[in-house]
Amino acid sequence: MKYLAQSLALLGAMVLAVPAPAQAIDDESSAAVAKATDAAQDAREDMLETFGKDNLKNGQFLWKDGADEVTRVVVSLPDQLVYAYDGDELVGVATISTARKGYITPAGIFSVLGKDRDYRSKKFDNAPMPFAQRIDDYGIALHGGEPIPGYPASHGCIRLPTKFAAKLFAATEVGTPVYIGGYPPYFDPAEAAGKAGRVDIAEAD
Repeated sequence: MKYLAQSLALLGAMVLAVPAPAQAIDDESSAAVAKATDAAQDAREDMLETFGKDNLKNGQFLWKDGADEVTRVVVSLPDQLVYAYDGDELVGVATISTARKGYITPAGIFSVLGKDRDYRSKKFDNAPMPFAQRIDDYGIALHGGEPIPGYPASHGCIRLPTKFAAKLFAATEVGTPVYIGGYPPYFDPAEAAGKAGRVDIAEAD
């Protein structure tokens, strides 16, 4: 009995020592949108300070040498840019393409729910969507894909330069927070309320 009690105690200690899985985040409240928008605005300033640039060409990205961990992703819908942070340090930035008019890339605070290196679209001729990182239950994801035209052109996903998408995929974990701030250049609140809709990742891009 003594050994059984000791074994049970040890088992209990091991269970307590196992870290709990990261909680999924899906917050589209006005407060979350405001917080994400502030993060996106701050990120633009961080890009100038870190990389000496305040803009990028279509399809261009920057990545800090040796950076291999990303603890937070920030997406700016008006600027069509994505920023990768390790703590408070900006380690990467890239041009992106989000939802075109008639679709929506949701603003707010989310987290990476699942990752698939070799995802393919079930609707659009098995089109590749490499390094996909899903952020909500509708299937909206960050993923690689070209072209990056400099304006919103996707079905809702956040389209990244594929080489950047590969680096980001390797550096994040399930649970990594994703802040999506601001509104796309075409945004009209009244029209968006009536027409915008989401599609599943299986049907996107």
